Amino acid sequence: MPALTDTFTIAGDVAIPRIGFGTWQIPDGPEAYDSVRTALDAGYRHIDTALAYGNEASVGRAVRDSGIDRGEIFITTKLPAEIKDAAGARRAFETSQQGLDLGVVDLYLIHAPWPWNAIGTDHTAGNIEVWRVFEELFAAGRTRSIGVSNFSVDDLEKLTAATDVVPHANQIRWFVGNTQHDVTAWCQERGVLVEGYSPLATGRLLEGGALDGIAKRVGHTPAQVAIRYLLEKGVLPLPKSVTPKRIAENAQVDFALDSEAIAALDAITE
Repeated sequence: MPALTDTFTIAGDVAIPRIGFGTWQIPDGPEAYDSVRTALDAGYRHIDTALAYGNEASVGRAVRDSGIDRGEIFITTKLPAEIKDAAGARRAFETSQQGLDLGVVDLYLIHAPWPWNAIGTDHTAGNIEVWRVFEELFAAGRTRSIGVSNFSVDDLEKLTAATDVVPHANQIRWFVGNTQHDVTAWCQERGVLVEGYSPLATGRLLEGGALDGIAKRVGHTPAQVAIRYLLEKGVLPLPKSVTPKRIAENAQVDFALDSEAIAALDAITE
């Protein structure tokens, strides 16, 4: 299954599988455990979680119980968006690492440039303070790569102007009709991997929507077309599902979209 085993390269030499399994809004316990085990059994080797999701323990247990060598699985977790100080960042990393119980974290992200209850407010100083902790964790080998999430071009420029390590990844909301062109271009010009969460627009791109005609013509499902579109654009998709059939289907994207399909997808607006 090449789509699941092919990789991007970040942080110089770190291979990150081109498709990740997202666990946002999957509750801790059997649901998170079972969905991650199902994803791993289906061939996924990249699992994305966050301290704020509250499911790191179940994710970690599912990985350990899978029987798959830890070195074959890429684990991303995130610093809660409201933490903007060095001491808080250090505590949160320890909490995540202990909760996952998987050793070194593969990718550690700042979850957002601002607290979720204050979207759009300026926390440049706090992001810089936190990023310096991330640089320490990276230098010490406690995380193999570091990045951000939900950062705009302005957020990225302010952070990189005051720190040493350019983020290795920026995880943003990215799907057909919402491609965040400016931030995607900024990142790709500088070697920052763009990861796309909600690649199915939280379900709005499934059957009965704008992708039906394209999907029928190319012989795949709307979900598969939506996910493949990200790969065609050099963006790493993070599909999420708790349904075994959907989990498997979302990974079956070993096909190419022709120029006609790409043009039609490019023309869709949210």
